[in-house]
Amino acid sequence: MTNTSKFSMVFPVYNEQENLEILFSQAKTAADSTGRPWEAVFVDDCSSDNSLEVIRKLAAQHSEVRYVAFAENRGQSVAFCAGFDAAQSDIIVTMDADLQNDPADIPAMLDAFGNGCDMVVGWRAKRRDTFWKRIASKVGNTVRNWFTDDGIHDTGCSLKVMRRDMLVNIPRFKNMHRFFPILMKMQGAVINEVVVNHRERHAGVSKYGNWQRAKQSLYDLIGVRWLMARHVSYSVKERK
Repeated sequence: MTNTSKFSMVFPVYNEQENLEILFSQAKTAADSTGRPWEAVFVDDCSSDNSLEVIRKLAAQHSEVRYVAFAENRGQSVAFCAGFDAAQSDIIVTMDADLQNDPADIPAMLDAFGNGCDMVVGWRAKRRDTFWKRIASKVGNTVRNWFTDDGIHDTGCSLKVMRRDMLVNIPRFKNMHRFFPILMKMQGAVINEVVVNHRERHAGVSKYGNWQRAKQSLYDLIGVRWLMARHVSYSVKERK
């Protein structure tokens, strides 16, 4: 993959109608500035607002926009997986649709990708969240690192760049998006981090509560630790 390779931006969407046109405008500006071909893949997770109508409008107006619309709500991880499957390039850029991730960070992350680097993870060094959400994130990252030793400061940041051929081979399960770095490492990925901007939510509401996330994360951590302990790989000395 070269610095002229096409990339696919994947956006999972659930009830973000007020953010989508702004998000796409900012993402298009950032993507165009790279000089690379690109596409935007929106995955609507059966939104109950007008998100799908906005996405359809964007797709009708812009040839770069494609979308997948779920028949039922399946969660963010499944939406990511559908976007990976639909993507038509070898490089995946993931980002939340709530405008807290800044598309302006995409060019620098793409510059850090490749040349032996298989994944770039955004690091929100200055979080624009509530005090309790920042504390919950800090505790969550500490516990996750203790379980997985992935060495990543902020795996909860959805802004990431990844090799699609590795990404589609990782185990798929509910909430897997919280563990992309360690799951990619299990595929042999070399990972870099880039400090990125983090913004206050523009509109809409958070889809997760701290206690809900903590309970689910602990359950998932046990499962991921099991996967790590049972993971197998091999190298070939000779083949005929």
